[in-house]
Amino acid sequence: MQQYGLENIRNLVLLSHCGAGKTSTSEAILLTAGAIKRLGKVDDGTTTSDYDPDEVKRQISLNLTMLPCEWKGAKINLIDTPGYSDFVGEVKAAIRVSEGAVIVICAASGVEVGSEQVWAYSEEANLPRLVLVNKMDRENADFYRTVKELQSKLSPRCIPVQLPIGAQSDFQGIIDLLTMKSYTGSPVKEAEIPSSLQAQADSFGEKLVEAVAEIDDRLLEKYLSGEELSLEELSNGLREGVVTGKIVPVLVGSATRNIGVTSLLDAAYSYLPSPKEREVIITIDSAKEAIEPSREAPLAALVFKTSADPYVGKLTYFRVYTGAIDSNSQVWNVTRGEVERIGQLFILRGKNQEPVSQLGAGDMGAVAKLSLTNTGDTLCSRDKPIKIAPVIFPEPAFNEAVHPKTKADLDKLGGALSRLTEEDPTLQVRRDADTNETILSGLGETHLEVAAEKMQRKFGVSVELATPKVPYKETITAPAKAEYKHKKQTGGHGQYGHVFLNLEPLPRGSGYEFVKAIVGGAIPRNYIPAVEKGINEAMREGTQAGYPVVDIKTTLYDGSFHPVDSSEICFKIAGAQALKKGLSQGQPILLEPIMNIKVRVPEDFTGDIIGDLNTKRAKVLGMNPEPGSNVIEAQAPLAEILRYAIDLKSITQGRGSYTIDFSHYEEVPANITQKIIAERQAEKA
Repeated sequence: MQQYGLENIRNLVLLSHCGAGKTSTSEAILLTAGAIKRLGKVDDGTTTSDYDPDEVKRQISLNLTMLPCEWKGAKINLIDTPGYSDFVGEVKAAIRVSEGAVIVICAASGVEVGSEQVWAYSEEANLPRLVLVNKMDRENADFYRTVKELQSKLSPRCIPVQLPIGAQSDFQGIIDLLTMKSYTGSPVKEAEIPSSLQAQADSFGEKLVEAVAEIDDRLLEKYLSGEELSLEELSNGLREGVVTGKIVPVLVGSATRNIGVTSLLDAAYSYLPSPKEREVIITIDSAKEAIEPSREAPLAALVFKTSADPYVGKLTYFRVYTGAIDSNSQVWNVTRGEVERIGQLFILRGKNQEPVSQLGAGDMGAVAKLSLTNTGDTLCSRDKPIKIAPVIFPEPAFNEAVHPKTKADLDKLGGALSRLTEEDPTLQVRRDADTNETILSGLGETHLEVAAEKMQRKFGVSVELATPKVPYKETITAPAKAEYKHKKQTGGHGQYGHVFLNLEPLPRGSGYEFVKAIVGGAIPRNYIPAVEKGINEAMREGTQAGYPVVDIKTTLYDGSFHPVDSSEICFKIAGAQALKKGLSQGQPILLEPIMNIKVRVPEDFTGDIIGDLNTKRAKVLGMNPEPGSNVIEAQAPLAEILRYAIDLKSITQGRGSYTIDFSHYEEVPANITQKIIAERQAEKA
């Protein structure tokens, strides 16, 4: 593929709710642009975009895919993204490196939850966009109902620039409201507007002209004086409206029948901005500044995705913002502060790699086997170190415990998890010291299921995912005294250790305190550390349900010893047994972790969420209204919200989000304590 200047590149991200037809649209675009020879199908697993075995199996996109093609002398870097909310990290990465977006809406389903979410992400990134009302050939497809939903749920800025000819099985083509011509079939044939649709076309055409005229004072003056705007004036005005975000053109088509795809490509080329028109925000010596992108400037490239392939190795996706990057060269990784050796550069189209010698400003590509570069790093020139703000990924909130199936899997687990989190920044791994479990955190249940399947397929590690254990603790509520004498006579040297302990409860979160109060040498000083060691070991498994003991003060105040039979091990045993005795006498209780939880939900679901939190033993602390939504702040026991991501998605139809963090430990209610103790006893049995 030839080199393109900044003004002849379009970096576009395809966004939609899951199942609206993004992948089919990308396939139709590649076919229309001549990048592929035949139209693949999602159902058959033959699309260029969804080539990953997990994507073929599930028939949904799980990863962003780069799909470059050429159109009218320009290079269009198309990025297909997942529509399922668990994989929003891929969406955020693709939006970060794009100048424009095409939001695909299903004509039968209308504006769905995912449509609202990707619209919000585009607004956040200030991304100019087009809307494609797809699947016009489907049963129940209704363009006019969908347009009303777009204008009411997303923005009144959504203005149709095309109308459909027919609908459902009768869908034949489109009417272009700018040129007032109709286009039918595939390949496209130009025709006159059907007389039955002329009045409708005139009405919508007038609304479009009015919207474009309002963009420019000169055009508005001409329009109000009754003069007709030329096609060039309308096109230029529409482009300005799209680039500034004042107009979002609504197009129509059917990707699977390849109707309307040519005009979608024309619109993307004509109305969406090139990299030349968007300033680059960089950081030099901690100071931020905006610069004009230029091929002649020093290199600045952002790594937006890393893929771990067992055969190719690590594949790094990057976008060049300024300057150019060459194959078989060296660059400076400013994020890591080290030199990185660059091998052969590629342009990726799905799984196909096309070697290139250079990639210039505005373009994007990939390189294999970088040793130290990760997602979010900036590659630049060592002489002129420039940093580009990385992709901001959402924090994971859903946790599962990872259990390897065999000893061989256990040995390989650490390496597989490390490579998995390197590939997907929305996954995090940690070891829970209290429960001795490896915890994998992600954005939802499907996200973690796919991660487990990927571990098996890519790295040969079989794991089972389970709900994590709750790290309960034990403590006492009343002071207690305990004495234990460890005495054994076995024919030779005997065993003797004798201790007196005083146990006192401490305030929550105080931890543990050991005090030596031995007077008169009742226990020799060299045996006291052994007593403390025994107490520490016994505290790791309390008396009630075998959970660690916290928030107590233990005072060793008396005891006795035998000059021959006493030893460190005897006093260690005596200390441990005395503590257990004291704990059982100190009115022991179970403590559970209480979490701070912030739930952001649309106003309509506020009552349902508060009601659901109340069933989870949560205390609602307050509510902060935000535009169109409420943020509910509460505290809830961890045991009740381990799978809250699933409940929240169900109640809010996927519109809610939440964050949690640890607050404190609190006493478990008596009825639940009994249940926990019974479960622990059953486990041990």
